[in-house]
Amino acid sequence: MKKRIVIKLSGKIFGMENNEKLLKNYAEFLVKISKICQPVVIAGGGKIARHYISHARSSGADESTLDELGIEVSRLNAKLLIYALKNKAYPHPPTTLPEVRHAVDSGLIVVCGGLHPGQSTNGTAALIAEKIGAVEFLNATDVDGIYDSDPNKNPKAKKFKRIELRNLRNLLVHEDSVAGGYDLMDIVALKVIERSRIKTRVIKADIPIIEKAIKGQAVGTEIIL
Repeated sequence: MKKRIVIKLSGKIFGMENNEKLLKNYAEFLVKISKICQPVVIAGGGKIARHYISHARSSGADESTLDELGIEVSRLNAKLLIYALKNKAYPHPPTTLPEVRHAVDSGLIVVCGGLHPGQSTNGTAALIAEKIGAVEFLNATDVDGIYDSDPNKNPKAKKFKRIELRNLRNLLVHEDSVAGGYDLMDIVALKVIERSRIKTRVIKADIPIIEKAIKGQAVGTEIIL
């Protein structure tokens, strides 16, 4: 059986500012690496999800309803990647953990979106990694690792090559937990990573970087348990 690697893909990849070629490039890459491992991809919601969430919030929708909106958008993003993968992918995004397990047993590339309200797609990815016995969880984001502050706002922000999970938890204490507000990791993801000792790395959502991570190279930030 091939080793299973969970890859959370930033919703930015599926945004309207990107052309169709990018998704095709990701599909070609996933097919290529599927020769050495079984990729299980979780698609983020990105700007499109935040757009819907913002509009619904201004209309008075509650947070769990907003979460459901975000999940639906992430599943639509997952379908776009599935279509690009054609017959190399499980034909639809699984919607529960048992369904993810069943899909992975097919041996195909599996792509899904969110699963449950109250969880970011990062939390979902960690739970999936736990459920399927993945050897590694790669969180491919808009930034190239974990910093001591937001590098988009602070040009002097320091990047960690490695960070202990408890220190990362302290960094995340003040993170927003409303729908659409999750970023690098959430507390649910960290708890799952900790209890099942899942090897985890935060990296830039960039094909060459993801490939290096899969091949065991030290890119991004490794979370130390």
